[in-house]
Amino acid sequence: MKQQQRINGFTLIEILITVLILSIGLLGLAGLQVSSMKSNHSSYLRSQATIMAYDIIDRMRANPMAVQATITDYVANSSYTVTKSSTPYTVSAPAVTSACTTTTGCTPAQMANTDINQWRVELATQLPGGVGIICQNKDNDPDTGTGPAAHGCDNTGPQYLIKIWWTDDRTGTPKRFVTSYVP
Repeated sequence: MKQQQRINGFTLIEILITVLILSIGLLGLAGLQVSSMKSNHSSYLRSQATIMAYDIIDRMRANPMAVQATITDYVANSSYTVTKSSTPYTVSAPAVTSACTTTTGCTPAQMANTDINQWRVELATQLPGGVGIICQNKDNDPDTGTGPAAHGCDNTGPQYLIKIWWTDDRTGTPKRFVTSYVP
């Protein structure tokens, strides 16, 4: 009868290889999770921009007298800037009438000022680097997305473009959302 020889350490090598493969798989899964979280945040910012664009459209629908003006108060006032150096954020715009928290007690132009001021502050607080404009244009979206200073609107035509820019935390690049409103 032959004696069987035992080979010691063979199962230990199998276990080490299994742990190595499992570790690589778990690292890949962790990387996928991080990538997913970054994409979710970008999606969240785009959703916030969409909500805020429709918020100002609803405000314009609630104040049709300002929208129907020859030079609409919403377009004229949407180019003001928001200063982030103070808390709360301040908007460089005409003074808001204190009674303009509702449409009662103020003119359509005063209500438009209030709407724009509140909208711009929300953009600055909800979106990183968030700014927005409202402009009239005959075409859908003529600009290249370079920012509010070069928005590309010709301020003619029946439709209003609501354009919002922000900085995407994930890539650091400026992002843009555009929608239109025809009263």
